Amino acid sequence: MNFAAVLMASIGSAAFFSLATALKHRSAGQMPHMEHLSPKNIANYIWATLRHPLYLGGIGSDVFGLGLQVYALHIGPLSVVQPLLVSSVLFSLIVSHWIAGTRVSKREIALGSVLVVAVAGFLLVSGAFEIREGRTHFWSTVIASAVAVLIVVGCVIGARRASHQPLGARRAAALLGIAAGTIYACTAALIKSCTHVLQLHGPVGLLTTWQPYVLIIAGATGLFLAQMAFQAGPLAASLPATATTDPLASVALGLVIFHERLHNDPLSVIASLICLGAMTTAVVHLSRVRAQVEDTNSAAAHHQRTP
Repeated sequence: MNFAAVLMASIGSAAFFSLATALKHRSAGQMPHMEHLSPKNIANYIWATLRHPLYLGGIGSDVFGLGLQVYALHIGPLSVVQPLLVSSVLFSLIVSHWIAGTRVSKREIALGSVLVVAVAGFLLVSGAFEIREGRTHFWSTVIASAVAVLIVVGCVIGARRASHQPLGARRAAALLGIAAGTIYACTAALIKSCTHVLQLHGPVGLLTTWQPYVLIIAGATGLFLAQMAFQAGPLAASLPATATTDPLASVALGLVIFHERLHNDPLSVIASLICLGAMTTAVVHLSRVRAQVEDTNSAAAHHQRTP
């Protein structure tokens, strides 16, 4: 594994994804609200979203980010690439401050430093630098996929129920954020699987397998759930849920599906869990700060549009 190439591709991907998130969140705030999940309302929502310039700009940024992510996943393991992608939280915060014309605070710098140290610490103590992938097994893939589907369906049902409760918007947004993060992790696993098939059997061989078609469905589902999460409640609830679920679920999928062999001695496991905990804490707090800046930007933009 060329770690320098994986590092640069992953960070570049995170930068484009952060820009895409900012554009799509602004787009979601300008979309018609769905009162009921009827086929007509869903179709109107999708059509309005696909025509919105900010959303299209976000999709363009996603394309560049996805290209770099595909390359990173092709040459590196899930347990390395996806934790590195949490740096998108830092890029997103910088973009939000730039739009608002405000400065990054000392607290944000401290949290960003914790995030960088935590990710670097996990990659070091877990042995991710020297990961060796094992062979994938059919039943482990089936079981992992079934668990992911159950998590997503459960979160969507829970979000639907929460949306009908007083003050349930935050919970609904968080649950949809978890669902989107789970789908993103599955999408990363599918991308990695597709690159393996492409390398071994070429484009024709790839088109005759199930992976690319499931990847398209999963990718579209993830985008839809993320957009619903943005609209369901405050960004401070949905963004931390998505940003933390994605890397944690990706590490789990890497271990279960691709049999990525991390250090398993007790000291390394404990140190890895501590680093993942610190990473999660930093991501949650940075995401909330970024959400506050985004809300301020949205309020200012709404005030400018109001005569």
